[in-house]
Amino acid sequence: MEYNEPDVDPDHDFAALSLECIMAAVESLGYQCDARLLALNSYENRVYQVGIEDDVPLIAKFYRPGRWTQEQIIEEHEFSHELADADIAVVAPLKAGNGETLHLHENFQFALFERRGGHPPELDNGDNLLVLGRTLGRIHQVGASRPFTQRVELGVNRWARETSQYLEAEVIPAELLPAYRSLTQDLLSILEERYNPKPVDLIRCHGDCHIGNILWRDDNAHFVDLDDCVTAPAMQDLWMFLSGDRAQKLWQLSELEAGYSEFRDFPTHQLRWIEVLRTMRIIYYSAWLARRWDDPAFPKAFPWFNSVRYWSDHILELREQLAALDEEPLALF
Repeated sequence: MEYNEPDVDPDHDFAALSLECIMAAVESLGYQCDARLLALNSYENRVYQVGIEDDVPLIAKFYRPGRWTQEQIIEEHEFSHELADADIAVVAPLKAGNGETLHLHENFQFALFERRGGHPPELDNGDNLLVLGRTLGRIHQVGASRPFTQRVELGVNRWARETSQYLEAEVIPAELLPAYRSLTQDLLSILEERYNPKPVDLIRCHGDCHIGNILWRDDNAHFVDLDDCVTAPAMQDLWMFLSGDRAQKLWQLSELEAGYSEFRDFPTHQLRWIEVLRTMRIIYYSAWLARRWDDPAFPKAFPWFNSVRYWSDHILELREQLAALDEEPLALF
């Protein structure tokens, strides 16, 4: 099938993504649906398990209109297949008979995937952390082999400055605005001073490497959903596996490093960016929720969001980050 870039209507959302539309999209690629449809947890996009006649179900992912360009999504798919071709446990999109992975139906860009079972990894298990480190070392070995040309680069301006300015202008309650503005100005000054990666630090990364995007099965970590793959320091894919007090984080870090170093030099010098990256993610996450609040799925899934209490807690969390940025960075034993 010939693929054309869709004309994205600013008012176009997932309301038109009916059962009939989903099945027609899947069947346009030669499959026969059996009308069994299960919505999976996904908010940015829409993801469904689709029953197939006389065969195993498939996973259909419909991309949010206008979020990524056709070229950016295809580059994500190419990276997934590059990792899969290196025998890394990544769930890559299926190729149609013509080799294409990104398809169009009724103005929706979509892709199909094999169904994989599994559960999130347990991060209090040293063996699990060792496997995660090994897998990420291999992913980053491939990721460092050549650059992205279409995907975005992780940076303070996009992830923190622009998002905090948006929140100030559109979302933060008036009574909390002075405190938020003063706090974010201090944070942004620190972020911009400390986050200074060199070109050699920037590689192709998963970008959203939390346990919800990992399926643990047969003592192996299967990485899914590269929708947020990004040019970034390797530490962007490592720091989210660190939690608890300092002693716990140091233990987790040592296990990750042991596995990672089997395939690639561990980026020890990037440890100083962990709290910088965490701060950017906290700011960006709140702005992401705010920007998606007109999507009916978001108020249902995040009922605690967008209240004065939420923003008060958010400001408190950012104050804690300001303190964390003053602490001594983690170091390997």
